[in-house]
Amino acid sequence: MAGTNPRVTVITLGGTISMSGSTGLVAPTLSAADLVAAIPGLDGTDIDVHVRDLMRIPGGSLTFTDILTVHDAIREELEQGSTGTVVVQGTDTIEESAYLLQLLHDAAGPIVVTGAMRNPTQPSPDGPANLLAAIRVAADERSRGRGCLVVLNDQVHAARHVAKTHTIATNAFASGASGPLGWVVEGEVRYGHPPVPRATKPRRPLRPTSPATVGMITATLGDDGSWISDFAQRFDGLVVAGFGAGHVPMTWADHLEKACAQQPVVLASRITTGPSLTNTYGFTGSESDLISRGLIPSGDLGPYKARVLLWALLADSTSPAGIRAAFTEHNHA
Repeated sequence: MAGTNPRVTVITLGGTISMSGSTGLVAPTLSAADLVAAIPGLDGTDIDVHVRDLMRIPGGSLTFTDILTVHDAIREELEQGSTGTVVVQGTDTIEESAYLLQLLHDAAGPIVVTGAMRNPTQPSPDGPANLLAAIRVAADERSRGRGCLVVLNDQVHAARHVAKTHTIATNAFASGASGPLGWVVEGEVRYGHPPVPRATKPRRPLRPTSPATVGMITATLGDDGSWISDFAQRFDGLVVAGFGAGHVPMTWADHLEKACAQQPVVLASRITTGPSLTNTYGFTGSESDLISRGLIPSGDLGPYKARVLLWALLADSTSPAGIRAAFTEHNHA
């Protein structure tokens, strides 16, 4: 609305940014109002900030159902006039929760996910700066139509590409070969890339009465895979985090082919940067061998995001052919 200040709603879920304690150990206790009150320089902006507390839990305890609840809250805030929303959570699961929000979100108003690597009891906590940058990004007109973004360390990342790459550093988040979409410099949001087409999302709001379950198995040296068949029976779908460009021990191949007869199995790479291949290597357990046995290539989606996409598709009752087509579409979006 021309002539009015942008309105941003800050939704808090907990995490390091909201932690406090007096015994040397910390837990999530701070409210959204507490976090916003601790931001230096916010009063000097023209942004109207509203707060909404949803949860106060560590990032590693969030569930798919929690993120559906968050998206409901985001939709409500945007419908009630917010320019954009900021989701504050623990960094442990940001790359997964942000990607699920990206899949669910079809409104123009941006979602910006942020958190902190240093809790407020430590010297130079990064939470206030991250939250201020996230609020600026959510309020910026150029963020519209970009879906879900992740903002930390004054960098703006696409939810599809961002990953946590360090356990404690304040510059822990990176977007691999893609790099960040933009930066916050002297309070100004600067984008280096235009908005890109959005990939397929579930066709209707997800309300699974029996939530889908997706397991993930990681290829490791010397593992014969004899346990895979029993493990696979526990899940509706599987993601394989293979070696290199998408390889597994040759002893795994028959077990994974058997699993493909029962459920969708997606092949990704355990390497953090770079795509899995489809047609380069030809040995047993190679990417081409596994695809010929029925595995679905994840392309440049790493195993964690591939698991999120597979879960969303299964929860949306997508057919096997539709699942395969969705992964193809996501790798060309």
